[in-house]
Amino acid sequence: MNQTASTTAPDPLRWMVLLTVIIGTFLGRLDQTIVNLAIPKIINDYGITVTAASWIATGYIIANAVFVPIWGKLGDTIGRKKVYIIGFVVFIIGSLLSGIAWNLSSMVVFRIIQAIAGSADYPTAMAIIAVTFRDAKSRSQALGIWSSAFASSAVFGPLIGGPLIDNFGWRSIFYINVPIGLIGLFMALAYVRESVSEKPTFKFDWTGATTLGIALASLVLILDRGSDWGWTSGAALLSYATIIIFGTLFYYIERWHDEPVVDFHFFKNGTFNGALLNNFLLFMAMMGSVYAVPLFAQTFLGMDATQSGLLFIPMGLCIPLSAAVIGRYLSSKNLSPRGIIFWSTAGGAAAFYLLSFIDPRSSPFALWGPLALMAIFMGFGMGPRTNAIAAAVPHEEIGVASSVLALARNIGGAFGIAIFATLLNTFSQNNALAMAKNSIINAVTPAEHATAVALIELKAQVSAYGEIYLISAVLVFLASFSVFLMKKPEKSDHVMTEEEAAMAEAG
Repeated sequence: MNQTASTTAPDPLRWMVLLTVIIGTFLGRLDQTIVNLAIPKIINDYGITVTAASWIATGYIIANAVFVPIWGKLGDTIGRKKVYIIGFVVFIIGSLLSGIAWNLSSMVVFRIIQAIAGSADYPTAMAIIAVTFRDAKSRSQALGIWSSAFASSAVFGPLIGGPLIDNFGWRSIFYINVPIGLIGLFMALAYVRESVSEKPTFKFDWTGATTLGIALASLVLILDRGSDWGWTSGAALLSYATIIIFGTLFYYIERWHDEPVVDFHFFKNGTFNGALLNNFLLFMAMMGSVYAVPLFAQTFLGMDATQSGLLFIPMGLCIPLSAAVIGRYLSSKNLSPRGIIFWSTAGGAAAFYLLSFIDPRSSPFALWGPLALMAIFMGFGMGPRTNAIAAAVPHEEIGVASSVLALARNIGGAFGIAIFATLLNTFSQNNALAMAKNSIINAVTPAEHATAVALIELKAQVSAYGEIYLISAVLVFLASFSVFLMKKPEKSDHVMTEEEAAMAEAG
């Protein structure tokens, strides 16, 4: 049976297909976060500076963002399975090369190869799931479980990476990808069936892909390096100008191209816009919080890197469990997808609010509770969030739509880390100045004066963490109202097919 056929009979191997793409998604996303733990040891081995080493991560992030929409369009054009397998093979090769990298230049090049290959997974995986799970309920559940793997992989990095690096060296984090990747590759060859867009592509939009790539590369670069360069530095201003110029060129190219990389008609759909905005804001807050938690734990709770990584165990477990168990239960009750997304997002906002009360006297349980609560609420909304995108666009363009969703989540995460890091420093400085201005230090000796100043700085920094989590709570709560952009299915005299009904129900 070809998946491009109109039949809606369920694939008997569809859950094996889901497991296959989960392995690929988890592995690619995990690799993006796990390498950060190895940076200190790579610096020592290569004898390089921290600034130079940051290109190991920056190069990966830029290449990943640039190639996501290209792979999404190619998957719809030449075949999703074909693109998925090409990405898997090149990712395994890139991992092996990264493990044997002999200096910084070789490492950056091999990491870019990894990123280009890894970016093929997300848009093709979502499209593969959408054409494999035809009915709305099972598709929503499958997309929820798969999306939870994408989200939870970000928090599993510290859990898996720490022991690997400590016991086997930093090169092991790349070598481990080879056997796991081969398992995923063989499963893809065995279980995934080929599918292509029903709308033929005669001329790939390379001009649009190039202009989009330059704009995205500049955007990710300034988000990643802006705090080091200074947001108003010459390099930053050049990045802003590049984003505006090439972003504008991309827009006008896509408007008139017959087969664009990104179809701007998507953005005339309220459901697509609402789901995209919800995902962007949620991942922005989540990635910003994941970035800040280990910093707080290591700075104020006296934890080392491995101990701070253990804080994410509840979050890593609760996201997929909530997506699978609670998500399936809510789906069986035929509840409105918009309502599920609203309460999922609003509940996440409450968890962020609880994090705003952390202080140096907090126990690990004070962090575990809000992180687990955040994961539970986020988890059961993952399916409807992702399914809303899949159901809001023509079936033949789902690969392109999923690449837009991937971009929204990745860029949202990059925004979250950049903005939260900047706000954390700004709030710490402002709080210290405000407290120093309104404090009287009755110190007799220089040592007592130094102690008083240190306490002011400590209080200022702790307050800054509370403030950024409060901002996160407000941001996520506002994101919950994006569901009102999503339209309810309109009643019609037309007798819909099962697939059309599934799309309407999901939207």
